[in-house]
Amino acid sequence: MSDDSMSGELVHAGQPLLEVSGVSQGMFGTSGSGDTSGFGGLVTVIPLPAPSSRPFGSYFDVIADELSASLPDFGTTWDEAVEKVVVNQDELTIHIRPTEIVAFAKALRDEPGLRFELCLGVSGVHYPGHVGRELHAVYHFKSLTHNRRVRIEISVPDATPRIPSIMSVYPTNDWHERETYDFFGIIFDGHPHLTRILMPDDWQGHPQRKDYPLGGVPVEYKGATIPPPDTRRSYS
Repeated sequence: MSDDSMSGELVHAGQPLLEVSGVSQGMFGTSGSGDTSGFGGLVTVIPLPAPSSRPFGSYFDVIADELSASLPDFGTTWDEAVEKVVVNQDELTIHIRPTEIVAFAKALRDEPGLRFELCLGVSGVHYPGHVGRELHAVYHFKSLTHNRRVRIEISVPDATPRIPSIMSVYPTNDWHERETYDFFGIIFDGHPHLTRILMPDDWQGHPQRKDYPLGGVPVEYKGATIPPPDTRRSYS
């Protein structure tokens, strides 16, 4: 494998294997505060798997074929809904457009050849370097009938982080959507009670975003006050 990562991809035999999503400096990728880790000079390339092409292998082609055939019955098509397909680490991830998630979820649940009865929830990921696609929502689905798994991923911009709720299809996604809203700020339109679930209602910001400040709030522990990280010793 040749590392052409700084130009945007990792390649093998001329074919892209990974796309670079960004470059992190230091232990936690932070800047503008004291480095208490001792790893301030560490530079890490952050890769993402590149799109895959047919055949996908395993049962992944069966899922793709069933979706392609059945999606029109649920109000969309494969070409309208799907942005790309990624097969990596023996997992199938289908990246779709936000507007199509409800139709996609109905097809996954109701089509006999799919029968993904269980949605294991949704979680968020923040890629500040993905301009216009900074926030990602990742859904995991499980078919008990066919013993299969599939992952659905949606990307939305910081400016308008809105995705339709799938609670009408998978009611158990209730708390998962609330947690993703709480920690990442993704708004799930149509959720009946989209409020914070762990942080106080008046909390400012979303703590699992990568632009959320580290520290800044003094913590008291058994009578000792721990200063914020940016006021501690800086290693050089």
